[in-house]
Amino acid sequence: MNILKIGTRGSALALAQTEEVARALHNIFPDLSVEIFRIKTTGDKILDAPLSKIGTKSLFTKEIEDALLEGQIDLAVHSLKDLPTEIPEGLEIGAVLKRLDPRDCLVAEKRISLKDLPKGARVGTSSLRRAAQILALRPDIRIENLRGNLDTSLKKIAEGDFDAIVVAQAGLTRLNAQVTANSISFEEMLPAVGQGFIAIEVRSNDLRTQEIIQSLNDRQAQIEALCERAFLRALEGGCQVPIGALARVEGSKIFLEGLISSLDGKITYRDKIEGAAKDCEQVGINLAKKLLSMGGEKVLEAIRH
Repeated sequence: MNILKIGTRGSALALAQTEEVARALHNIFPDLSVEIFRIKTTGDKILDAPLSKIGTKSLFTKEIEDALLEGQIDLAVHSLKDLPTEIPEGLEIGAVLKRLDPRDCLVAEKRISLKDLPKGARVGTSSLRRAAQILALRPDIRIENLRGNLDTSLKKIAEGDFDAIVVAQAGLTRLNAQVTANSISFEEMLPAVGQGFIAIEVRSNDLRTQEIIQSLNDRQAQIEALCERAFLRALEGGCQVPIGALARVEGSKIFLEGLISSLDGKITYRDKIEGAAKDCEQVGINLAKKLLSMGGEKVLEAIRH
């Protein structure tokens, strides 16, 4: 009864996140033993195609969720931004950990901003959201597909495959990566929904595990995550659509900023909204409706068809 089996992807970042969860649990429950199971997902196996072309929303989660449903593991540790807004029946997000810096950052040989990159620079990213926002600022930049785990991506920039790459600041922090990175402001680039959060997924009927991991849940993080995910769910977005969002709780209020962009970054609908933190999901839905009515619906239709 004192063994907890955790499922995770096998990348360096995924393992770092899982070990963070394991340490936190051990600090609270010293008698608890943790076993970590590495599970290879579809997204880990297909590395020669852009994420947007693979055509499934559960690229980095399905195999892990299957193991959870089958009882092979007790809980799953995810980067929240990898977790689709629709979770399989029988599973739920049991805890969201305190958020790390949600900004994106530019990694290059020397510290440089997007605006200061040389004309026609080759920038690597697998994210349509990042690509669209880069092109909105710098239409001359050559976006090149960057697939693989974060540690693999950092090797590619070190080997000179790109002039720069764009990655999440939280990933660099969790890997303690020693690289030259320059954070990109929220004005220039809104993050992905859930960026910077670790989420713990459990079976809905496993009350024991739910009770254990509830001790790790950060209420502010949970509210911000619910808000952003409601926004994304209302837009029916995923890897195939350039959508960004950032929620912030301040006291009893929540502030949400979001965007919908065309693939080339030439058309962007961006706005912000605020509301009561207790109504976080409705705030997300309201902003989604607002952006769709501004013209975002036509942009999304054009991308999907």
